[in-house]
Amino acid sequence: MEVSGGSLHWGSESRGCKSMADIRREPILRLMPGPGDINANGHIFGGWVLSQMDKAAGIVARHHSGGPVATIAIDRMEFIEPIHLRDLISVYAEVETVGRTSMKIRIEVMAWRDSGAIRVKVTEGLFTFVAIDDQARPRPVAAASQVPPAPKP
Repeated sequence: MEVSGGSLHWGSESRGCKSMADIRREPILRLMPGPGDINANGHIFGGWVLSQMDKAAGIVARHHSGGPVATIAIDRMEFIEPIHLRDLISVYAEVETVGRTSMKIRIEVMAWRDSGAIRVKVTEGLFTFVAIDDQARPRPVAAASQVPPAPKP
């Protein structure tokens, strides 16, 4: 990602930007799509990928906020390459920005092909979550010092 004139621009690995897969060692989710996840073109349904991204981002947002969260917006979503049936998918997510009650979570999905010999960025996005209370109303995001450490895989 690049910043120019106060604006944030998403870059790609091909333009020299490091991906989260290069920076983070462990994905939030790792899974393999099944035959029921294929569309008419022989690729994985975009909605299946979107669902996995929302789950991973929700895990990160819940941990960061110290409690329940709800997805309120998909600010940006880009499909870069198709996902194939035998790809192992790794979903990376990190907190991009934090407001009083909301958080923007950056998500990146990598496909590992040919038994891990090839790694391809297949999609990326930016999702907004709001921290919610027991009545599903917005609540302040907990201070980082109040959030317990993430569980180790």
